Amino acid sequence: MDLLLLRTLLAVADTGSITAAADRIGVSQPALSRRIQLLEEHLGAELLARGRKGALLTAIGRLVETEARVLVARYEQMQDLVRAHQGLQGGSVRIGGGATAVSFLLPEAIAGFRRDYPAVRFQLKEAGSAEVARDVVDGRLELGLVTLPINARELQVEPLLTDRIVLVAPREHPFAGRGSVAPAELESQAFVGFEADTAVRQIIDATLREAGVELNVVMELRSIPAILRMVTTTGHLAFVSRLGVERAEEVCEVAVPGLRIERELAVITRRGNVLSPAARAFAERLGAPRGFAPRRA
Repeated sequence: MDLLLLRTLLAVADTGSITAAADRIGVSQPALSRRIQLLEEHLGAELLARGRKGALLTAIGRLVETEARVLVARYEQMQDLVRAHQGLQGGSVRIGGGATAVSFLLPEAIAGFRRDYPAVRFQLKEAGSAEVARDVVDGRLELGLVTLPINARELQVEPLLTDRIVLVAPREHPFAGRGSVAPAELESQAFVGFEADTAVRQIIDATLREAGVELNVVMELRSIPAILRMVTTTGHLAFVSRLGVERAEEVCEVAVPGLRIERELAVITRRGNVLSPAARAFAERLGAPRGFAPRRA
């Protein structure tokens, strides 16, 4: 039903007069009368009783007036909500990412965004790239930060940055006092690794196999903070994102000449999906999918 017809009825109910109602909403009396007639035809009932004292609502007209006020109020609330979301005075961002993104990329980005738009809420999920991609495709998440490659058939993929994977050791480890170690020396060491089904672990293993190195992974964990803690307590080695090492005082980076492990991180959205204003603004703040920043090493 056209809300214009309901607003017209409410104007008559408020003023008690066809003439006054027409003046209030800025239409001619015949035009207003025609609107009331259309509403009556639509509902199949007489809503107004016209007399010397003006236009009065019938019993059914009073019922319609009550419901019309609720409908019009809800519509106006919806308009206010949309305007608030468009102005980033509300809304939410549903985003997922792997351990590196959740631990080291998103916290500062979210904090900075919320300083500018404190009313925007975030729903953050930590999961592997494959699960995040499925959630984006299914609509459970609007944005994802994933490791490439990813099945892009139903996704829009925008490269974000190149993440360097480096060897780390506890500071008391013999490797820590050396300038570098040869790839062949790694095979005699115990490693803490990412879980085998994660994209980053597969990239690490594939790169090392190409270099003729097979790691002895004695423990598997999902997050970088957990891996770094295990490195410091067990004395083992690990390959992790350089992003996670910058603030870790208990471990140090060890160079491996001739070995370069990298992964591409990207922002994904569902292809053809219209992002909410808050999600679109946050994606642009990250650097994707519109106007995304150049890759950086």
